[in-house]
Amino acid sequence: MQNGFVESFNGRMRDEFLNETLFRNLVHARDLIAAWVTDYNTARPHSALGYQTPAGFALHLSTAIARPAARDESSARRAIAQTAPTGVKDQWAPVVAG
Repeated sequence: MQNGFVESFNGRMRDEFLNETLFRNLVHARDLIAAWVTDYNTARPHSALGYQTPAGFALHLSTAIARPAARDESSARRAIAQTAPTGVKDQWAPVVAG
């Protein structure tokens, strides 16, 4: 699905910016593209991000990752094997190769 995000960005950049802008030279193009990308990432809400800006979403995500999750008893790891029932012999008999 990540290609969908790239295709969406490319389409918006083409429709909203490249088709509407004339560039004088390469430096002018780089400056205008950088300004458009900054606006796209910091000022525009995106529906795929819950109508947050990408910068705001990244900030929210990084603070959520940095915060340790609350642990409750149900999230503790459980033993893989159960303990032996009472009365079961827990000592092994040696096996002689022969």
